[in-house]
Amino acid sequence: MKGLKKTRRIQIIALAFVALAGSTALIGYAMRDGINFFRAPAQVVSDPPEAGEVFRLGGLVEKGSLVRGQGETVTFRVTDGAEVVPVAFTGVLPDLFTEGQGMIGTGEMVDGVFQATEILAKHDETYMPKEVIDALKEQGVYEDPAKGGS
Repeated sequence: MKGLKKTRRIQIIALAFVALAGSTALIGYAMRDGINFFRAPAQVVSDPPEAGEVFRLGGLVEKGSLVRGQGETVTFRVTDGAEVVPVAFTGVLPDLFTEGQGMIGTGEMVDGVFQATEILAKHDETYMPKEVIDALKEQGVYEDPAKGGS
């Protein structure tokens, strides 16, 4: 009788482990296209993404780089103080999107230009995405607006 209980416990534990491993694998499979890694311009230049790889690019919109083209096409450059990446976006930019401000875009690199499918901008005068702040601090060019920086 004791041997049967021990065998049953081992079977239940093994079955629970297999179910947990299977559900983890299914979650990973379902999310494979939904995970976008953040990169700063310096990271994009030093370690270029693979063709077709979707990722998030963040930094400051370089002053004087915003060019509105035909229709809804907009081009600009994003910088982290060390490197600059050209960006092309077709669509309507957020209302708070301006030069010199932080932004994050989702898209992929095509012939050296980041083709953005989505652009996110700051939501007030002092907000900047955490990833952008971290990348700018890493390059030594971040100025805290609360402390009088621009």
